[in-house]
Amino acid sequence: MAKIQFSRGIDEDAVPEVRLTRSKSGEQGTATFIFVKPTALSNTSTEDITGMYMIDDEGEIITRDVNAKFINGKPEGLEALYIMKSSAEWDRFMRFMERYSEANGLGFSKA
Repeated sequence: MAKIQFSRGIDEDAVPEVRLTRSKSGEQGTATFIFVKPTALSNTSTEDITGMYMIDDEGEIITRDVNAKFINGKPEGLEALYIMKSSAEWDRFMRFMERYSEANGLGFSKA
């Protein structure tokens, strides 16, 4: 089982759009998660969101780079950025995404 949380113990039900980039050498990469109207915003204030936690059978991947998107002064979305600095981190992230995509019906398409 794979899931995403923004606050400890509260699972995120909204399925994000995920954009991946990878360096030519394959040593570095980024994953950008875009959540539209995530449940985390209805359960907590934006100050209570301390990071995004990607949890699966192997453990936990954490990023603290999470920003709220506001429209007319109200939080409407969250954007999280996860930076991978080695091919091992990339491989670990891809294993998480494989599990997460199976659990949430996501597909993969190359740009």
